[in-house]
Amino acid sequence: MRLLDYECQTTFWSDFSIAERFGAEAVKDTYRRARAEWGRDRVYGTKLGVVLNHKCWYWYEKNNVFSKLYAELREEYHGWVLDNWKGEDLGYYLRITD
Repeated sequence: MRLLDYECQTTFWSDFSIAERFGAEAVKDTYRRARAEWGRDRVYGTKLGVVLNHKCWYWYEKNNVFSKLYAELREEYHGWVLDNWKGEDLGYYLRITD
């Protein structure tokens, strides 16, 4: 699948889209599971951060609950990455998410 000429490497967008049908708690659960499984992986962890940011903007002015939730989850994850990743891993994350 290509989105804005970007080839998706994960199922995060779809995973969160499915969770949204079940409400905010399902989105939070999906985030917790994705972070537990992939949060320490440089590439997939970075993709998780990107999807959280894109979902925040996707829902902006359409669904304030989801937009705010994704912003909060993105900030939480971003802070965790800054505290826990070092060297090349952190550099990769910052280059992609900047």
